[in-house]
Amino acid sequence: MTTPHLQIDANQASSRGALTELIQETTALTRRLFVQLKRRPSTLIAGVLQPLIWLILFGALFSKAPEGLLPGGMSYGRFLGAGVIVFTAFSGALNAGLPVMFDREFGFLNRLLVAPLRSRSSIVFASVIYITTLSLVQSLAIMLTAALLGYGWPGAGGLLLVLFTLLLLVFAVTALSLGLAFALPGHIELIAVIFVANLPLLFASTALAPLSFMPVWMGWLAALNPLTFAIEPIRAAYAGPLDLSVVLLDAPYGPVTGQTCLLVLTVLTVGLFLLIRPLLNRKLS
Repeated sequence: MTTPHLQIDANQASSRGALTELIQETTALTRRLFVQLKRRPSTLIAGVLQPLIWLILFGALFSKAPEGLLPGGMSYGRFLGAGVIVFTAFSGALNAGLPVMFDREFGFLNRLLVAPLRSRSSIVFASVIYITTLSLVQSLAIMLTAALLGYGWPGAGGLLLVLFTLLLLVFAVTALSLGLAFALPGHIELIAVIFVANLPLLFASTALAPLSFMPVWMGWLAALNPLTFAIEPIRAAYAGPLDLSVVLLDAPYGPVTGQTCLLVLTVLTVGLFLLIRPLLNRKLS
């Protein structure tokens, strides 16, 4: 007869074993994705070059903008920098579903599903870790370039705020992209969604222009755009001393503080993961 104490110890040992195996499986699948990236580094290079071109060209195009044209009298290059950083992370996360989609089409995902994995959640965790790392590396490259161009660098607290904000955005968009990878029939449809969503979301945000420059209808779109809620805290991190209780956005529906921006991103991230969880459980079962 097993005593309760021994049963508890056995359960704890089983839980530790399951966690260890989950970590090992996730590490192996994540390493596979990075090996693919090493063999085809064009994904990383293109993910840095595109926003870098935007930063250099748009920064130069509006470099002679009149003083006082932008909030706080900042230069257009510094104003644009936050938008390009967020756009870089957003674009990278939006592509998160492509590796999973290609695994579906080439049959590798079916092999994983019949493999003796302790938890098939490791497939999702590996994709999240890979895309998060890739997006942060690309965003940091843009931040360093912006600093070299004279657009500034956030302090220690500001850098933590930038990274935290980017993580929230990347997690949310990665969840959406993974959901699309399992919901759509093929990679053509997924790429079409990416192309359709990418630039409109960028332009309908405060990445390139403040709300005061926009017509009323576009101001409403920008004030509801998740990218705006990521851009404004990052822009504030570059501006000076951090105070998330300060109003960062005079939206048509009312003032929006930095705390509100982070809260919206947090709710969006949790909501999207909860939304796609039933789909992932069904597809991975």
